[in-house]
Amino acid sequence: MSQAIRITHEDIIQEIKLSCKVPEIMKKIIIRKIILNYAATSGIELANEELQKRADKIRFLNKLITANDTWSWLEKHSLSLDDFEQIVYINLIEEKLFQYLIAEKVDPYFFEHQLDYTGVVMYEILLNDEDLAVELYYAIKEGEMSFYDAAHQYIEDTELRRKCGYQEKVNRKDLKPEISAAVFAAKPPQLLKPIVAAKGVHLILVEEIIQPQLDNELRQKIASDLFSEWLKQQSAEFEIVKHLDSK
Repeated sequence: MSQAIRITHEDIIQEIKLSCKVPEIMKKIIIRKIILNYAATSGIELANEELQKRADKIRFLNKLITANDTWSWLEKHSLSLDDFEQIVYINLIEEKLFQYLIAEKVDPYFFEHQLDYTGVVMYEILLNDEDLAVELYYAIKEGEMSFYDAAHQYIEDTELRRKCGYQEKVNRKDLKPEISAAVFAAKPPQLLKPIVAAKGVHLILVEEIIQPQLDNELRQKIASDLFSEWLKQQSAEFEIVKHLDSK
């Protein structure tokens, strides 16, 4: 005969703590409270029609076609109908606040920081020996070996070696200053002289410099970064008081 296992709210809290998920959950709670607080003080309102459309969208995304699908999903996640309505409200109010705070700031931010989004397509070999890097540089320059042969021979990481050190597109702001200065002064395709940096000696083949375009992908990234920075600033202005059962 099977035995019943009773799970309480205290059990759930304890499992979150034992799983070391408290910081992750706390971060989400802080963000939610900041969004709700700021939206309330900003006078942002949601029409019933907007809420209904967002509820329909959330049901669609979760493949909740029928009423029974919805009730089963709520039961699976231990949610009430009021909880679902709160999910809908928070989801929509966050989007509204995002548009209210960020939408008109993306273009000015891009044009002010345009150089940061200049990209480079390059190949890189990272070495520990500067003399070896210099030797390889001149061997490649003089045609004694190709950059790709050197990459296959000296890159230790298997996946990176298979790609011959290919770095895909890298933005200027994501490179160390000493590397960025040399890379974006290049006239592609160009092999750069070895660059000594904190992690080792970089032997870089610059394939292409890509001028930034404010397309949808970059627009979304900038907007997301700006919103994350706003949340970070807001978090710093509040005293966070945790009240968890210590048992």
